[in-house]
Amino acid sequence: MVPYPADPFTVLAHGIGSQHDLPISPFYAFAGAFTALLVSFLALGVLWSTSRFRADRSGIALPAALQRTADSPVTRTALRGLGLAALLLLLLHLLFGPDDPARNPAAGAVYVLFWVGLVPASLLLGPVWRLLNPLRCLHHVCCRLLPRRSTGHRHRPHRPLPARLGQWPAAAGLFAFTWLELAAPDPASTTTLLIALGGYATVQLVLAARFGERWFADGDAFEAYSTLLARMSPLGRRSDGRLVLRNPFHGLDATPERPGLVATVCVLLGSTAYDGFSDHPSWINAVQTSPLGRTPTATLGLLGSVALVAVLYCLSAAATRLVCGPHSGPLTAFAHSLVPIALGYLLAHYLSLLVVEGPRTVIVAWGTDNAPELLPPLGSGALATFQVLAVVIGHVLGVVAAHDRSVRLFPPDRALVGQLPLLALMITYTVGGLSLLLN
Repeated sequence: MVPYPADPFTVLAHGIGSQHDLPISPFYAFAGAFTALLVSFLALGVLWSTSRFRADRSGIALPAALQRTADSPVTRTALRGLGLAALLLLLLHLLFGPDDPARNPAAGAVYVLFWVGLVPASLLLGPVWRLLNPLRCLHHVCCRLLPRRSTGHRHRPHRPLPARLGQWPAAAGLFAFTWLELAAPDPASTTTLLIALGGYATVQLVLAARFGERWFADGDAFEAYSTLLARMSPLGRRSDGRLVLRNPFHGLDATPERPGLVATVCVLLGSTAYDGFSDHPSWINAVQTSPLGRTPTATLGLLGSVALVAVLYCLSAAATRLVCGPHSGPLTAFAHSLVPIALGYLLAHYLSLLVVEGPRTVIVAWGTDNAPELLPPLGSGALATFQVLAVVIGHVLGVVAAHDRSVRLFPPDRALVGQLPLLALMITYTVGGLSLLLN
């Protein structure tokens, strides 16, 4: 969503107002952030000497009746039907609605209600997109209407997913979506959205036909996105399948260390950082004057932002390994600590957009061409404070998650010093995140 004044979709791009004139002192913001990180690091080193998080083995079991309702086939079918109905409604607006984001709710539905709305929904309710995903519903329909070829009386089984694939398909899908949102020539066009939606659905259904329904868990970018954010939800499931209320850190600790996890988190962090930087006057000028053209320049900027986040993390992991000695998975062992940081960035950059543009999108969807201009619920000062707190708290939570993993993996004499590279990384990320908000 690179901003151009002639594009009516610009309002949807970066939330409410410019992020570069927020009325808060950068000095106090940076000082407070550094103090919070350093104090939390030192306090953890003194008071937290053994691992306290128990992944998916913890939590207070919710009533059995609630569990039965949540797992009921009727509930699951109703939710899938709701997701499919939303997809059909979106297609109707794309096919028959005007090609004008001010009068067609399709762009707002995709970039605001869906993409941004999945953040608080997953944080509060768990991996909701797994239950709503209309592609799973279409896959079930296709399996019933087009039974798999059989040899004799035995159905040919689905091919197993290669273990080395991990979450790489999800990382690639998330990057493709953020490219569509931030660098594509006309991201709000109904034609662009139809092509993107049709292409993505086709690829997903073909691969699900090859690998089975389990493909969606890691291959569907938005299921992986929702599931990753849901690691911080107070609602979760124990390893025995029981629905529980839990400390979100336990869910975060249960994040599987799989190939592509680091890439997935770095795409979320890097794309959000690029979105924050892309409305800076210097970058707008660079894009407009670039001999490569707008889309190639924006694409390089997005790639560079994701690559920078990934390189910094890899350097931190290498430094940790150098200090603490070899470890079987130094790259993925601390990747879960980036999830609260990504969540903080997402809330800081996009929550005001959801609160203001979300209702407007719903109003337009109900047939009101001239939806009223809604005012943000927070004043500029309160908004700036919320954004800074979201970024800082996200980093502090990341420090806590990294510390608990460190004291579990390394000897006591190396656990604290081994976190210094991670602390330096989080300070770097904090400087970058606050700079994008305040400068």
